[in-house]
Parts: sequence; structure tokens; C-alpha cells
Amino acid sequence: MNRDHLITILKGMWIGGTMTVPGVSGGSMAMIMGVYDRLISSVSSFFRNPGKSMSFLVRFVLGAGIGMVVFSRFISFLFTTRADVPLRFFFLGAVAGGVPMIYKEAGIKRISLGAVAYPVIGILAVVILALLPTGLFEPNGSFGIGAALIQLAGGIIIAVGLVLPGISVSQMLYMLGIYEGIIKNISTLNILPLIPLGAGVVGGIFLTTKVLEQLMERHPQPTYLIILGFMFGSLPELFPGIPSGSDMAYSILCAALGFAALYKMAGKEA
Repeated sequence: MNRDHLITILKGMWIGGTMTVPGVSGGSMAMIMGVYDRLISSVSSFFRNPGKSMSFLVRFVLGAGIGMVVFSRFISFLFTTRADVPLRFFFLGAVAGGVPMIYKEAGIKRISLGAVAYPVIGILAVVILALLPTGLFEPNGSFGIGAALIQLAGGIIIAVGLVLPGISVSQMLYMLGIYEGIIKNISTLNILPLIPLGAGVVGGIFLTTKVLEQLMERHPQPTYLIILGFMFGSLPELFPGIPSGSDMAYSILCAALGFAALYKMAGKEA
């Protein structure tokens, strides 16, 4: 294995691992690590140049898979300890920490109808997701036609979070009410129940990559403003409630750490 192949795997491990944290955008992290453009081009040109695309994607996905298993085991463990509530506040701070970067990318020069309307669209998207039955897309190992179609649809929704910089796929899982179930299945390598959802994610990536790529190129401001609205709308959903006793101080500290970590990483991307 040459050095470039090893670096691709290591970058995949870091990106895949950090994607298990709500608030950390896989797309933004890929930009920070310098592989976002290559990922998008490998997916969008897959059928035109399958050999070259497959070579890169296999290495990246291998690394991402390893990273997700390692990180998810650590997070699953923390959910069973007193760190549960502070950890959720870390997630909340992490989402908030990505907001300044998205606002900057939107390039708002003055207040206009679009500057208000597009974030409202993003907030409405969160409201619609919140109206879905809790755990609708929860992987349950059922491979019936109805259940499989629901899983495929959920995978397509999640694919948007994988492709768009600024949207965290784990945050999307949280919004759909399936974050902890997914993390548990990944950490225990219980892959079978994840197959229908995973198929939807893969199909969704191929279906949406070109469209989302064009939106980012041709209509960057509306796209980023919608993402900004989505992030604002998701903050109340991520709020775990007011902690009690000594957990209050730890929770505030973890929220601040989450904000600082994502703000710093977003600054590197900019």
C-alpha cells in the first residue's frame, strides 16, 4: 500500500468517526481534510470512469467504516454513564458552533426577503421531520417490502446530510429519532438491520450528488441559508432538558467545548 492510499484511509477514518457526533458535518470535515472535491467528483463520475472512482471510494469507505465503529463504541459507552447528559450538551454546542461558518458562506450583505425566507424553509424542514412518527426509519431487521421502502426513503433523506457541507448526518439521524439505535448497531457490528437503510443512503448519494453539487455552484446563498435554517431549527430538538445538580456545570462546559471545537474546525475550512 503506497503513502497516498494510506492517507486516504486515515482521512476516511477521521471523517467517518467524527460523523458519529451530531453537529459535525461529514461534508465540512471532508473539506477541512481536503478530500471533498475528490469525493464528489468520484461519485458524480462513477459511471463514466468506474475504475478510478472505485479505487478511491473503496479506500475512503474502508477508513470511514473503521472510524465509525471505533467512535460509535466510545459514544455508546458514554451513553450508559453519567456523561450521558453532558455529552448531549456537547452535541448541542457542536451544532451551534457550525452556525457562524454557514452564515459566512451564505455571504449575506444586507437583509432581504431571501435572507429571511430561505432560513424559514430550513426551519420548516425540521418541523416536517419532527412530525414524522418517532423511530419511523429505525432499523429493525424487517425486510418486508413496506419496511424496506420506508428504510430506503430514510436512507435518501440521510444521504443529503452526507453530501451537503454544513449538515451533520448524525444530526439528521437525531432529528429522525434513530441516532442511538444506529450508533448501537454500528458499535456492535450488527450490520444486517442496517442494510435497507444503507442501500437507501448509497442510492440517495448517487441520486442527489449531482443536483446538490449544482445547487452549491449556481445558488450558493439560498442553499447555505436553507442549511442555516435547518441548523437553527434543530437546536431545540437536540436540547436534552435542564440538567440537575452537578451535571449543570459539566453540561455548560461540554456545550462550550462543543461550540469551540466546531467553530475552530469551521475556521480552518474557511
